[in-house]
Amino acid sequence: MKKLFYSLLLFASASLFAQKNTSTQFAVANDVVGTVDMFTTKGDILQGKGVLKTKATLPQNLKKYAYLADNGLTEYKFKKGYEGQDRLTVAQINQMYGVDKDAPVFIDGYEFKNPETKIYAEILNNVEVQENNGRKVVTYTSKVK
Repeated sequence: MKKLFYSLLLFASASLFAQKNTSTQFAVANDVVGTVDMFTTKGDILQGKGVLKTKATLPQNLKKYAYLADNGLTEYKFKKGYEGQDRLTVAQINQMYGVDKDAPVFIDGYEFKNPETKIYAEILNNVEVQENNGRKVVTYTSKVK
């Protein structure tokens, strides 16, 4: 009975990590990941935006973010002097929570594997440290509850 319970628990845990929040639309500005929702409040400091619909249409500089483009990917550009928004790398996020710096970070079910990927701190809400395949990982949701 215990084996059955643990098997179900393991399956439920694995399926939780596999579920992406399909309503999340990611955006990139200055090689830093955010969400479209985050940028809608910053209209006065944005210089431009271009909506990219599919992974196939991503320009070369955004190909490394193709794993985030399920709902398209938007590229923004800040006006001069406004580029200094708070940002953290995946490695820094992991260090803040005592997790191995090379561990992935999950945001709305999307897995960020590269420790050097930069993320705007503003989208990092509702944090949890969870176990995934025997390894501690940091998970966030981008929406404020």
